[in-house]
Amino acid sequence: MAAALHVGARTLRRRLRAEGRTYQQVVDEVRLQLAIKYLTDTDMTQEHIACRLNFSGAANFRRAFRRWTGKAPSQIRAVSRHRMS
Repeated sequence: MAAALHVGARTLRRRLRAEGRTYQQVVDEVRLQLAIKYLTDTDMTQEHIACRLNFSGAANFRRAFRRWTGKAPSQIRAVSRHRMS
C-alpha cells in the first residue's frame, strides 16, 4: 500500500498513527464497506464475497463480519431483501 501511495512503509505507519489508526483498521473498514455492498447489491454467495475480499474462507469472512457488525452476513442480506419487497 505504501508503494501505491508513493511513500515509505515507515511514513505510512507514522501517518496512520498520527490519525490514531492502524493499517489493519483501514483494511477492515474497506472490507466491511465492500462486504455490505456485495451483500445488499448483488447475489454473490458468501464464499464468493470471502474470496473477493481476500479471506481464506467463508467461515473466516463470517466471523470477521460478525465481529465488525455484531450481525451475521445473512442477516444483512435478509434485511436488504425485505426492504426491496
